[in-house]
Amino acid sequence: MEKTLSKKETVKQTPEQIIAATSIADIYRAAKQLDGVIRHTDLIYSEYFSQVSANDVYIKPENLQKTGSFKLRGAYNCISQLSNEQKKRGVIAASAGNHAQGVAYAAQKLGIKAVIVMPATTPILKVEATRAYGAEVVLHGDSYDDACAKAYELEKEHGYVFVHPFNNLQVLLGQGTTALEIIDNLKDVDTILVPIGGGGFASGVAMATKLVNPNVKVIGVEPEGAACIKASLDAGKVVSLTNVETVAEGTAVKTPGDLTFAFIKKYVDEVITVSEFEIMSALLSLIEKHKLIAEGAGVLSLAALKKLPFKGKKVVAIVSGGNIDISTISALIDKALIARSRVFCFNVQLPDKPGQLLAISQILADLGANVIRLDHNQAKVIDSFQKVLLEVTVETHNSEHIAKISNELKKHGFQITKVY
Repeated sequence: MEKTLSKKETVKQTPEQIIAATSIADIYRAAKQLDGVIRHTDLIYSEYFSQVSANDVYIKPENLQKTGSFKLRGAYNCISQLSNEQKKRGVIAASAGNHAQGVAYAAQKLGIKAVIVMPATTPILKVEATRAYGAEVVLHGDSYDDACAKAYELEKEHGYVFVHPFNNLQVLLGQGTTALEIIDNLKDVDTILVPIGGGGFASGVAMATKLVNPNVKVIGVEPEGAACIKASLDAGKVVSLTNVETVAEGTAVKTPGDLTFAFIKKYVDEVITVSEFEIMSALLSLIEKHKLIAEGAGVLSLAALKKLPFKGKKVVAIVSGGNIDISTISALIDKALIARSRVFCFNVQLPDKPGQLLAISQILADLGANVIRLDHNQAKVIDSFQKVLLEVTVETHNSEHIAKISNELKKHGFQITKVY
């Protein structure tokens, strides 16, 4: 592990040595470095999420941060402290999007060349946003790990300075300034929920929190499909997942950093995992109740609120980022509506004679189900030329409403098959 120094040379240190040599003064130094660069995102009290979790919940909206996520904090803090010789070489980073924009923005502000390697699967919004900050973008691989391997190749080939998205002390310190703002705004906070990908955000937030007030609990949140930190904690060492799959693509990391693992093991109290359904449900609730847009990884903390083993505490849930394109958010909203039984699609066989479609429509109208899509094609023959297939999609209230619709249709002699 290398600890970046203010001088040109670096010194090899173990993660444990770095932790022992790091103090709260380092976090405050990072905060001073970021003064005038980042936006201080004020806490938002949430009546809805407070009711859901039976705690007093405050949202820390880092999705409203410049570049759309917390990543700017760490990227700028790291790059601004490079030596003149390092700055001349330019920087390179690997990222699924948010760190990319943070590095690109910081490099542009500091007049440094930036090359960003992004997975080919990265949403186009993040790719174009990164290019808009003047960075050269290289698309490679299907995951962060693939992109990272390519970035290391280019680092050696061109002599760039590699800015790691999480396993870097100066990046970690910059992320930790988020905790200083939280505690400054809510001095009696009991618990902070922080998303985990590679662990840099959780490391910085947890360290800063514990060094300011060790009584504040810090809980990390990972998606079930990319829980590399939890797997590593269970194994007692850094381990790699064979594959990652989650709608929270910003946290789709197979292998945590050795430095972040050590920080998390020391400072994070607990790690919770959340399902894809819980992530999509939290995203939908944030949009509906607070009119705030976030990405899948951004709402991990909100997704964990129902899993907290305590009540009546003051909880801050960090919404870490909001860089999501329209097509992706549309798909996630659709999936969330289906998962929460807010949309019901079914097939029904109808006798091929007049009046059948009207009968179905009347039943749905009487039960308050709003039809949003209807496919009535007489060319779709079932088992004889006397029947046709009708596919109906309706807006519903909940699973009980769907059951009521199904029962009423069956009572009138219509045999239905649920599509979703």
